[in-house]
Parts: sequence; C-alpha cells; structure tokens
Amino acid sequence: MKVPVSLTVNGESVSADVDPRMLLVELLREELRLTGTHVGCDTSQCGCCVVHMNGRSVKSCSVLAVAADDAEVTTIEGLAVGDELHPMQQAFHEHHGLQCGFCTPGMIMSAIDLIDRNPNPSEAEIRHWLEGNLCRCTGYHNIVKAIEAAAAEIRSR
Repeated sequence: MKVPVSLTVNGESVSADVDPRMLLVELLREELRLTGTHVGCDTSQCGCCVVHMNGRSVKSCSVLAVAADDAEVTTIEGLAVGDELHPMQQAFHEHHGLQCGFCTPGMIMSAIDLIDRNPNPSEAEIRHWLEGNLCRCTGYHNIVKAIEAAAAEIRSR
C-alpha cells in the first residue's frame, strides 16, 4: 500500500506515493535524487542527514516521509542562490570546516538552525549544539570557527 505525500522541497512543490515506512532521507535521496543529504549511521546518531523541516533542523533518517506531508523541507541543495553560497557554506569553505565532507551538509544545516535561534552563540554553545553531529576527520576546531564567522556575517547583514 502506497500513501500519497505532498511537500515543498527547496521551494518546489513535490508529490510522491510512498511506502508508509519510508524515511524522509530515503524520499529525498532515492525518489527526489537530492543526494547532498547523507546517510551515515541509520540510527540517528551521526547527524549527516540533517535537513530543515518547517524551519527547524531534523534528522531525516528519523522522520517518516508521511510525517513530512504538507511540510516545507530545505536540504543542503536549497541553500545557495544561483552561484552565491549561503554564508554558512561560504564560511565552511573559507575556514576549512571540512575534510572528507561527508558530515558537512548535516553540520551546515544544524549550524544554520543554531544561528537562526541564537545569532551570537558562544563557542561553548556551538560545541553543545553540534553534539548530535559527528565528524570523524576534523576535530571540530575549524567547524566551530566557520560557524562563528558565518554568524558574524549573518548578523552584519
């Protein structure tokens, strides 16, 4: 049995008939081919799958696609405007906030939600916020610096 879902993804209306057990991450990656959202652990521990749903960060591996019916979802692909990167994406690039890049989309999506909620977070607040996002490469130092830089850029606008 398939269930119809309709949602807005990166500003575009989409519809699909999904298995009731399909996860949002599967809908995004397999049906919509938005592969910037990664699957890292299948247990909602790593944060590689973070997207925004109705303006808040969620781990899309822990949300059923049917729960996203009528929702607005933004993925990493929906952040840039043309060739202009979102300030958080630009800061990760400029401050070397990535190595292999696998966790980067989830880190960026989580960090944007943090800045939306707290435009001037301390280093401790950033580190606490990122506890749900695992990076196996960087040690987080440059990730934190990138988030601080992006927050300053966003506040100056």
